Amino acid sequence: MKKPVLSMLLATTVSCALAAPTVLPLWPEGVPGQKNIGPEQNYNGYIQNVSEPTLTLVGPAVDRPNGTAVIVAPGGGYVRLSNDREGTQYATWLSTLGVTTFVLKYRMQEFGHPAPLQDVLRAVRLLRSRAAEFHIDPNRIGVMGSSAGGHLAASAGTLFDHPAGRTRNDLDKVSARPDFLMLMYPVIAMEGPAAHMGSRKALLGEKPSPELVQLMSVDKQVTSRTPPTLLIHTQADAAVPVENSILFYQALTKAKVPAELYAFEQGGHGMGMRDGLANASMWPRRAEEWLRARGLLTPSASAQPPK
Repeated sequence: MKKPVLSMLLATTVSCALAAPTVLPLWPEGVPGQKNIGPEQNYNGYIQNVSEPTLTLVGPAVDRPNGTAVIVAPGGGYVRLSNDREGTQYATWLSTLGVTTFVLKYRMQEFGHPAPLQDVLRAVRLLRSRAAEFHIDPNRIGVMGSSAGGHLAASAGTLFDHPAGRTRNDLDKVSARPDFLMLMYPVIAMEGPAAHMGSRKALLGEKPSPELVQLMSVDKQVTSRTPPTLLIHTQADAAVPVENSILFYQALTKAKVPAELYAFEQGGHGMGMRDGLANASMWPRRAEEWLRARGLLTPSASAQPPK
């Protein structure tokens, strides 16, 4: 009898928690457009009021990493970050596959667009520029996100060259294009019946311009340069309709970008890695198969640490 996915992670989660995490500041030279918004708030696995974006490293739980890296952007409607359920838990699972994971703590409604986009693109540039230090392959850096974090990940995969994501720093010269995307019940549309208006308001404000709404409706920004994408969603999602993933999948297909979409019947919004949701609870196995089929779990010779 196979053990539930979440149960198999418990031992790894405990062992990871015993080690002090490595936290990397995204903007050591100073956060662009910095504001005094008061102290950061952490409660019950959530983070709010972020003004100092960081990456928290969760290393591979195997002797040698395979060289693939994933930046994980937790969801929370651009209001808060579901850091435990959609950040650390995903990172712990990825570590069992030999993936080096970095949980992204990004700015949200207190800053609005383009701050989150700047943060995720800086994260990609930072890891690519320091790939040798972290024993990762600079050509195997992906972004994974849930809900609004999925919107941010999809933004990274479509707006990686947009001027709004640049800050006139030397790192702007480094490519910010992710090599692959993994989108969990993502917010995609910023208008129409599929839109999640809470995320739109938090990111774009009360009355965004039509041009900004179009720009951040990321299915409309897909091109042939958008990276290969895995989408996970459920028919039962009453908060962010499955049409969001369908819209993005259709745009990827039209642009001839390799993509897979799993639209499960059960599982509400924010399901994370919860057991008891029929086939939806098996999404980590489908994701592992997708990563393996793309060669992302095969050890990369260029990313192995020196003997």
